[in-house]
Amino acid sequence: MNKVDEALLTEVLGENLEKADAINIRKNGESIKRSVSPYIDIVSKKDKSGIDIFVKDNVKFGIVHIPVIITESGLTDVVYNDFYIGKNSNVIIMAGCGIHNDLHKDSEHDGIHRFFLSENSKVKYVEKHYGEGKGDGKRVLNPTTEIYMKSGSSMTMDSVQIKGVDDTIRITKAELAENTTLVINEKILTNNAQTAKTEFNVELNGENASTHVTSRSVATDDSYQEFKSNINGNTKCYAHVECDAIIKDNGRVKAIPEIYAGSVDANLIHEAAIGKIAGEQLLKLMSLGLSEKDAEAAIIEGFLK
Repeated sequence: MNKVDEALLTEVLGENLEKADAINIRKNGESIKRSVSPYIDIVSKKDKSGIDIFVKDNVKFGIVHIPVIITESGLTDVVYNDFYIGKNSNVIIMAGCGIHNDLHKDSEHDGIHRFFLSENSKVKYVEKHYGEGKGDGKRVLNPTTEIYMKSGSSMTMDSVQIKGVDDTIRITKAELAENTTLVINEKILTNNAQTAKTEFNVELNGENASTHVTSRSVATDDSYQEFKSNINGNTKCYAHVECDAIIKDNGRVKAIPEIYAGSVDANLIHEAAIGKIAGEQLLKLMSLGLSEKDAEAAIIEGFLK
């Protein structure tokens, strides 16, 4: 790996790469580094591009890193990754993709991730998407996440896109059995003429299943964002969906909520708020000596934390 590769990995993973129990680094469509442990294995798929990650039963505090980096202009990389989480296991999985494009052709990564959580397992999944480069070729990221949860399992998904991604379509699907919990936290910042579309589809099939989806977004310049949620409560269950957005300049945001109660015992809530930065917040920070521009930046940074 060169300095550009290392910088992309730092943006996606921070300084955590060497702390993982199992690692697979993908660059420009090929695996360039892999390590496994006795209790977490990574196997290349034979029928298509991608890997299978196997976490054995009763693994405590396992850590898996599977970042992707793209530095080749004009490349479209599609990968299929499946995660099989054993019973009673507790793991952290860090993924995400960084694209560096200095030329004129579009570079794109489409990652399709499927999670199969066994009984009483627990997963924290972190993905960060980042783009950079001096070229006018687009940096395109289209993540698809499918989650299948068995009894007693829980999952937290933190998804962040804060810089340099020109176009993205982000799709998350989940099916929850009884006594499961799914928490999703999404943060997106767009500027210039960037577009970001997000869609959540959650089926609450088992009694006492619950989900909490939070989307926080900032659209500036001439960018556009669209948020769709489709939550189906098919039994005694609970769901809370929040979509909060700040618009600035000519930024535009559309929120399309849909909740369906298929049972009298389903408790479903959806909240959406879209607006500009409050004048009182600006004045308060400016009274402390900040310029209007710096005050706006501070408010946006705090909103996306």
